[in-house]
Amino acid sequence: MEALSQAEAFARIRLLRSPNVGPVSYRQLLRRFGTAELAIAALPDLVKGSGGYRPASEERVSVEVQAVRAAGARYLFHDSPDYPPLLAELDGAPPILTCRGDADLAQKPCVAIVGARNASAAAVKLARMFAGELAEAGYVVVSGLARGIDGAAHQASLSSGTIGVIASGIEIAYPPEHAELQEAVAMRGLLLAEQPPGTEPLARHFPSRNRIIAGIAAGTLIVEAAPRSGSLITARLAGEAGREVMAVPGSPLDSRSQGCNQLIRDGATLVQRTEDVIELLTSFQGQPRLVLREASKDWELAETADDPADIASLLTTAPVAVDELVRQSGASTGAVQLALLELELAGTLVRHAGGRVSRT
Repeated sequence: MEALSQAEAFARIRLLRSPNVGPVSYRQLLRRFGTAELAIAALPDLVKGSGGYRPASEERVSVEVQAVRAAGARYLFHDSPDYPPLLAELDGAPPILTCRGDADLAQKPCVAIVGARNASAAAVKLARMFAGELAEAGYVVVSGLARGIDGAAHQASLSSGTIGVIASGIEIAYPPEHAELQEAVAMRGLLLAEQPPGTEPLARHFPSRNRIIAGIAAGTLIVEAAPRSGSLITARLAGEAGREVMAVPGSPLDSRSQGCNQLIRDGATLVQRTEDVIELLTSFQGQPRLVLREASKDWELAETADDPADIASLLTTAPVAVDELVRQSGASTGAVQLALLELELAGTLVRHAGGRVSRT
């Protein structure tokens, strides 16, 4: 890969910060126009009937870049050599991350350890044991710097280098009591953020944070989790990416164990010792076991698309696969992809995991 010019790097940040541009549409725009600079210039004409689409302003992006530098952080672009390689396998991987610390850690074998915030003392002890022994075995422990299991996993693996993924801007510590731990992760490991500097952690940011945790690692270990918890979202995302999903069983009388027991019943691997985790991860060859179909690129050749309104008429608020839209519309894959891109930029389309889409 050729080194990005400052102008193109700036344009990429500006493109991703523009209204309704997400990870999928960002990549599609880069494929179609070749550079972010050309894509930004084309955006107003691409969003038909938008009433004047305006990309993110240069002033806004300049302020962001200055804030990243002030935080002692830097940008990681999706096609840079030090971007986490397993994360890059995912269709919805963040096109741009901000980071502090040693980005080379993400190039090593990684395992995610997550679990309950209000974890039991026994579960915290287990998390420390797993994290410490996995670190000694050469694995980089990834987690989300939350209270409970996450914090225990980071603390136990800090001396070997650990990766923390946060739901806020790179300079904001959350929870506040983990400010010292977060700084230690940045200084001795790697701290990653998808959100721009200054972003406070909101509820909608945590599932996005969880997909990064699951995407970086070859496997995800859930130590303790209640039903419908964020840890189960991480496990589901890991499973959708074809990664190992492992869970520690617990008492059915403890609600904090019900999530793990449910995962095991649904097909996650039951683990009780660090050796169980290592045995599973040793067979992982660096490719998702269940490869998600990469969106067809032949849409790039389409000069025009079917009327986006025709595609929109097939959409409801229930997610549907893009392949199904191609089948029902009778249009080419390229035409459907281009129509979906226009609908997304206009703010009327939502993309979901697994290449599915729905109306807003």
